[in-house]
Amino acid sequence: MRKFLIIIMALVGFVSSAMAARPVNIVFIGNSITFGATLENQAKSAATRAVESLESRGVGDIMFSNCGVCGATTVDFLPATSTLFPKAVEAAENLEKTHGGQLVFQISLGTNDSACTGPLGSPVLPQQYYTNLKVIIDSLLETFPEASVVVQYPIWYSPTTYNGAMYLKAGLDRLCSYMPVLDKLGEAYSGKNVVTGSIAAYDFFKDKAELFTVEEGNAGLFYLHPNEDGAKKLGEFWADNLIKVIGAGK
Repeated sequence: MRKFLIIIMALVGFVSSAMAARPVNIVFIGNSITFGATLENQAKSAATRAVESLESRGVGDIMFSNCGVCGATTVDFLPATSTLFPKAVEAAENLEKTHGGQLVFQISLGTNDSACTGPLGSPVLPQQYYTNLKVIIDSLLETFPEASVVVQYPIWYSPTTYNGAMYLKAGLDRLCSYMPVLDKLGEAYSGKNVVTGSIAAYDFFKDKAELFTVEEGNAGLFYLHPNEDGAKKLGEFWADNLIKVIGAGK
């Protein structure tokens, strides 16, 4: 038994060393939550926190590009729109050119898709949300066949959310209707180097006002963007899913 444990520990050490030795490049595709809106320092964004969390788990030599754009939807990132998708491709190419190693895309979209009015394409119905994400993923993998993709589930926002865009309870209900769609998306890519996260982050943030920046909107106070504490916690959730593909690339 003792010999068996020693072998297991040696294997774990080998895997950890392999992850630490291989360069990793991450391109974060997302909206204002990915960008780090309302934070005094965008270096404290959930994307940065995710990288810090990965480093604390032994994943070394990470470079990343935060392509989060305030107000962005899956429609904005469709290749056909020729707006945000090319920027994500350019970011990935720059990382590969200067750093090499494994390329990982994280996609965290859906919050703005769920809005009743405002962001491009909103409200995006669940089936269209699925189709849009699949087009984005397939296009990324066509351009970067060796890449891995992680699709994160969106997090909760308050049903009073109404800033430049109108979300409210109808938007939150729509956001919840995306969760089974993401489950289905994960099943569609089963066996490939694409993983979806889980609803755990949504559940964790639900009704926890202390993890959000308090904002004043057209329907009173609302909670949409994580504050520094919230961004740190969200980054940890993201890292939980990112680490599933790091070291598993082709």
